[in-house]
Amino acid sequence: MMDKDNFERILDVQHSFGPSGKPLTNPGRVLVGEGRLMKLCRHRTKARVFFLFNDLLVYGSIILNGRWNKKQKIIPLEDIELEDLEDGLNMKNQWLIKTPRKSFFVSATSSEEKRAWMEHIEDCRTKWLQKAGRKPSNAFAITWIPDRASAICMRCFGKFNITHRRHHCRSCGFIVCNPCSKARAVLPHISSKPVRICKRCTLSLQDQGVEEQLRPRGDSDGTNCGSDVDDQRAPEYEPSSDEEERMEDRASSNWVVSQLHSTSTYVFLNPDHERPAMM
Repeated sequence: MMDKDNFERILDVQHSFGPSGKPLTNPGRVLVGEGRLMKLCRHRTKARVFFLFNDLLVYGSIILNGRWNKKQKIIPLEDIELEDLEDGLNMKNQWLIKTPRKSFFVSATSSEEKRAWMEHIEDCRTKWLQKAGRKPSNAFAITWIPDRASAICMRCFGKFNITHRRHHCRSCGFIVCNPCSKARAVLPHISSKPVRICKRCTLSLQDQGVEEQLRPRGDSDGTNCGSDVDDQRAPEYEPSSDEEERMEDRASSNWVVSQLHSTSTYVFLNPDHERPAMM
């Protein structure tokens, strides 16, 4: 039987994604915490709202803070692996969230928040695997090199411009041009359909004797190859949107903040989850 307060909180999260969101209420599901993190998207970092459940990690774009979200993403905890990272030039308190279909960088507003997020995700994941008898994933999507990291194709070294566009190889994450990424291959942990891969990864798959997974693809097949965003095979990063960015202000994370607590106070719904000691 789901606790009434917990059920109402989960229902609020579900309704925040509108009719396009998937149902989140489920017997035995507990909303452990929520907060806002900066996520490295294709062109820049953007604020995203994250909800941690005892069996899922859910996140999405923020339209109206605390009321309306969109682009709901649901990740089972057995499909998550975390990797701690040192501070970067543009992202402090960052870490990597790896999943079979998508791996991405996120950052918190402080080292304490980062540690709380990581510890709670790991704790929920461990307990869920034990309780549900699930096996963790062992194949994860490569993290993409950000667009701004290279002005040239990382295979042919041709300079990108308005007609020579950037793309990403789904196998290695390198930034490549369209002529250098004509082939498509089925990468089972990413998609059941063929996805874009570069010339070098094509040769690697051929060396491994998996030619049946490969097929060439050009612009003549009727598909718009002018942008990775146009490829309907779950790009690793959401497309950038200036309009969305103006509506998404960075704020501190809060672990299910009640109306009686300040936004910097951690409040836990599950008594098994204790507040980590702060430095």
